[in-house]
Amino acid sequence: MTDKTLTPTGHTPPLAFTRDMLDWLPWLEPLAEAELTPRHMAGLVDAARAKSAYFRLLARDPDVLGARTRTDKDIFYSTDAGLPRAERELAAAATSRLNGCIYCASVHARFAATYSKRVEDVDRLLAEGTGAALDERWSAIVAASVALTSIPMAFDATHVDRLRAAGLDDLAIADVVQAASFFNWANRLMLSLGEPAR
Repeated sequence: MTDKTLTPTGHTPPLAFTRDMLDWLPWLEPLAEAELTPRHMAGLVDAARAKSAYFRLLARDPDVLGARTRTDKDIFYSTDAGLPRAERELAAAATSRLNGCIYCASVHARFAATYSKRVEDVDRLLAEGTGAALDERWSAIVAASVALTSIPMAFDATHVDRLRAAGLDDLAIADVVQAASFFNWANRLMLSLGEPAR
Protein backbone atom coordinates (compact mmCIF):
# COMPACT_ATOMS: atom_id res chain seq x y z
CA MET A 1 0.00 0.00 0.00
CA THR A 2 1.28 3.48 -0.83
CA ASP A 3 0.71 6.64 1.19
CA LYS A 4 -0.24 8.55 -1.97
CA THR A 5 -3.74 9.95 -2.49
CA LEU A 6 -4.77 9.71 -6.13
CA THR A 7 -6.28 12.83 -7.70
CA PRO A 8 -8.16 11.81 -10.84
CA THR A 9 -7.91 14.34 -13.67
CA GLY A 10 -9.15 14.64 -17.21
CA HIS A 11 -12.58 13.21 -16.59
CA THR A 12 -16.08 14.64 -16.45
CA PRO A 13 -17.96 14.04 -13.23
CA PRO A 14 -21.64 13.19 -13.78
CA LEU A 15 -23.87 16.04 -12.61
CA ALA A 16 -27.18 14.17 -12.48
CA PHE A 17 -28.50 10.72 -11.72
CA THR A 18 -28.57 8.53 -14.80
CA ARG A 19 -28.93 4.95 -16.01
CA ASP A 20 -25.88 5.46 -18.24
CA MET A 21 -22.78 3.31 -17.75
CA LEU A 22 -20.34 5.30 -15.62
CA ASP A 23 -16.73 4.86 -14.63
CA TRP A 24 -15.40 5.05 -11.06
CA LEU A 25 -11.98 6.46 -10.16
CA PRO A 26 -10.24 5.57 -6.87
CA TRP A 27 -8.48 7.93 -4.47
CA LEU A 28 -6.35 5.05 -3.14
CA GLU A 29 -4.15 2.90 -5.36
CA PRO A 30 -5.84 -0.37 -6.34
CA LEU A 31 -3.79 -3.50 -6.89
CA ALA A 32 -2.58 -3.94 -10.44
CA GLU A 33 -4.07 -6.94 -12.24
CA ALA A 34 -0.59 -8.48 -12.41
CA GLU A 35 -0.34 -8.35 -8.59
CA LEU A 36 -3.47 -10.43 -8.00
CA THR A 37 -2.66 -13.73 -6.30
CA PRO A 38 -4.94 -16.77 -6.08
CA ARG A 39 -6.09 -15.46 -2.67
CA HIS A 40 -7.05 -12.10 -4.21
CA MET A 41 -8.87 -13.89 -7.04
CA ALA A 42 -10.80 -15.96 -4.50
CA GLY A 43 -11.85 -12.71 -2.80
CA LEU A 44 -13.07 -11.30 -6.10
CA VAL A 45 -15.34 -14.38 -6.50
CA ASP A 46 -15.85 -13.49 -10.20
CA ALA A 47 -12.61 -13.32 -12.21
CA ALA A 48 -14.13 -10.59 -14.42
CA ARG A 49 -14.06 -8.23 -11.43
CA ALA A 50 -10.26 -8.07 -11.80
CA LYS A 51 -10.92 -5.47 -14.53
CA SER A 52 -12.57 -3.12 -11.99
CA ALA A 53 -10.39 -0.64 -10.08
CA TYR A 54 -13.01 -0.66 -7.30
CA PHE A 55 -12.80 -4.40 -6.74
CA ARG A 56 -9.00 -4.44 -7.12
CA LEU A 57 -8.88 -1.79 -4.37
CA LEU A 58 -11.17 -3.84 -2.10
CA ALA A 59 -9.04 -6.92 -2.93
CA ARG A 60 -6.34 -5.48 -0.64
CA ASP A 61 -8.41 -7.25 2.04
CA PRO A 62 -9.47 -10.34 0.08
CA ASP A 63 -11.27 -12.09 2.94
CA VAL A 64 -13.54 -9.11 3.59
CA LEU A 65 -14.10 -8.64 -0.16
CA GLY A 66 -15.04 -12.30 -0.52
CA ALA A 67 -17.58 -12.05 2.32
CA ARG A 68 -18.93 -8.80 0.86
CA THR A 69 -19.33 -10.27 -2.61
CA ARG A 70 -20.98 -13.49 -1.45
CA THR A 71 -23.45 -11.44 0.63
CA ASP A 72 -24.18 -9.17 -2.36
CA LYS A 73 -24.80 -12.15 -4.65
CA ASP A 74 -27.01 -13.93 -2.14
CA ILE A 75 -29.19 -10.84 -1.63
CA PHE A 76 -29.56 -9.93 -5.31
CA TYR A 77 -29.23 -13.20 -7.23
CA SER A 78 -31.07 -15.76 -5.07
CA THR A 79 -34.49 -14.99 -6.49
CA ASP A 80 -36.15 -18.41 -6.50
CA ALA A 81 -38.30 -17.09 -3.60
CA GLY A 82 -39.02 -13.72 -2.02
CA LEU A 83 -38.81 -10.43 -3.89
CA PRO A 84 -38.31 -10.41 -7.69
CA ARG A 85 -34.87 -9.24 -8.81
CA ALA A 86 -36.30 -6.00 -10.25
CA GLU A 87 -37.63 -4.90 -6.86
CA ARG A 88 -34.44 -5.82 -5.02
CA GLU A 89 -32.68 -3.55 -7.52
CA LEU A 90 -35.36 -0.88 -6.94
CA ALA A 91 -34.56 -0.90 -3.19
CA ALA A 92 -30.82 -0.55 -3.99
CA ALA A 93 -31.50 2.25 -6.50
CA ALA A 94 -33.74 4.16 -4.06
CA THR A 95 -31.16 3.81 -1.28
CA SER A 96 -28.37 4.98 -3.60
CA ARG A 97 -30.52 7.89 -4.85
CA LEU A 98 -31.10 9.09 -1.29
CA ASN A 99 -27.45 8.61 -0.28
CA GLY A 100 -26.27 10.55 -3.36
CA CYS A 101 -24.25 7.66 -4.80
CA ILE A 102 -24.58 8.46 -8.51
CA TYR A 103 -22.47 5.45 -9.54
CA CYS A 104 -24.43 2.84 -7.52
CA ALA A 105 -27.76 4.45 -8.49
CA SER A 106 -26.82 4.16 -12.18
CA VAL A 107 -26.00 0.46 -11.88
CA HIS A 108 -29.07 -0.55 -9.90
CA ALA A 109 -31.49 1.72 -11.76
CA ARG A 110 -30.27 0.06 -14.97
CA PHE A 111 -30.93 -3.39 -13.49
CA ALA A 112 -34.33 -2.32 -12.09
CA ALA A 113 -35.35 -0.98 -15.51
CA THR A 114 -34.06 -4.06 -17.32
CA TYR A 115 -35.76 -6.62 -15.08
CA SER A 116 -39.04 -4.70 -14.57
CA LYS A 117 -39.36 -3.13 -18.05
CA ARG A 118 -40.62 -0.03 -16.16
CA VAL A 119 -38.08 2.39 -17.60
CA GLU A 120 -40.24 5.50 -17.14
CA ASP A 121 -40.83 4.75 -13.44
CA VAL A 122 -37.12 4.13 -12.82
CA ASP A 123 -36.18 7.33 -14.66
CA ARG A 124 -38.77 9.25 -12.60
CA LEU A 125 -37.15 7.94 -9.40
CA LEU A 126 -33.73 9.10 -10.62
CA ALA A 127 -34.95 12.51 -11.80
CA GLU A 128 -37.36 13.41 -9.00
CA GLY A 129 -35.88 11.47 -6.10
CA THR A 130 -37.44 9.07 -3.63
CA GLY A 131 -40.62 11.16 -3.42
CA ALA A 132 -41.45 10.41 -7.07
CA ALA A 133 -44.99 9.19 -7.75
CA LEU A 134 -44.94 5.41 -8.33
CA ASP A 135 -47.58 2.73 -7.91
CA GLU A 136 -48.34 1.62 -4.34
CA ARG A 137 -46.14 -1.49 -4.38
CA TRP A 138 -43.05 0.37 -5.61
CA SER A 139 -43.85 3.36 -3.34
CA ALA A 140 -43.98 1.02 -0.32
CA ILE A 141 -40.57 -0.48 -1.28
CA VAL A 142 -39.06 2.99 -1.79
CA ALA A 143 -40.54 4.29 1.49
CA ALA A 144 -39.11 1.33 3.43
CA SER A 145 -35.71 1.87 1.77
CA VAL A 146 -35.81 5.59 2.60
CA ALA A 147 -36.65 4.91 6.25
CA LEU A 148 -33.76 2.44 6.58
CA THR A 149 -31.43 4.89 4.85
CA SER A 150 -32.43 7.97 6.85
CA ILE A 151 -32.01 6.30 10.25
CA PRO A 152 -32.76 2.64 10.97
CA MET A 153 -35.15 3.50 13.82
CA ALA A 154 -37.34 5.32 11.26
CA PHE A 155 -38.26 1.90 9.85
CA ASP A 156 -41.04 0.38 11.91
CA ALA A 157 -44.11 -1.85 11.84
CA THR A 158 -46.01 0.66 9.69
CA HIS A 159 -43.54 -0.01 6.87
CA VAL A 160 -43.95 -3.76 7.31
CA ASP A 161 -47.75 -3.38 7.25
CA ARG A 162 -47.59 -1.24 4.10
CA LEU A 163 -45.32 -3.73 2.34
CA ARG A 164 -47.59 -6.60 3.36
CA ALA A 165 -50.67 -4.69 2.12
CA ALA A 166 -48.85 -4.14 -1.20
CA GLY A 167 -48.57 -7.91 -1.62
CA LEU A 168 -45.13 -8.73 -0.18
CA ASP A 169 -44.79 -11.84 1.99
CA ASP A 170 -42.38 -12.11 4.91
CA LEU A 171 -39.48 -13.31 2.75
CA ALA A 172 -40.01 -10.49 0.25
CA ILE A 173 -40.10 -7.93 3.08
CA ALA A 174 -36.83 -9.35 4.42
CA ASP A 175 -35.37 -8.98 0.90
CA VAL A 176 -36.32 -5.26 0.84
CA VAL A 177 -34.62 -4.76 4.22
CA GLN A 178 -31.48 -6.65 3.15
CA ALA A 179 -31.18 -4.91 -0.24
CA ALA A 180 -31.59 -1.43 1.26
CA SER A 181 -29.36 -2.16 4.26
CA PHE A 182 -26.59 -3.68 2.14
CA PHE A 183 -26.56 -0.62 -0.11
CA ASN A 184 -26.47 1.77 2.81
CA TRP A 185 -23.09 0.21 3.60
CA ALA A 186 -22.00 -0.23 -0.02
CA ASN A 187 -22.79 3.42 -0.86
CA ARG A 188 -20.66 4.65 2.03
CA LEU A 189 -17.80 2.42 0.97
CA MET A 190 -17.87 3.58 -2.64
CA LEU A 191 -18.43 7.28 -1.81
CA SER A 192 -15.46 7.32 0.56
CA LEU A 193 -12.95 5.57 -1.71
CA GLY A 194 -13.30 7.46 -4.99
CA GLU A 195 -15.61 9.30 -7.36
CA PRO A 196 -17.83 8.57 -10.36
CA ALA A 197 -16.79 9.70 -13.84
CA ARG A 198 -18.09 9.66 -17.39
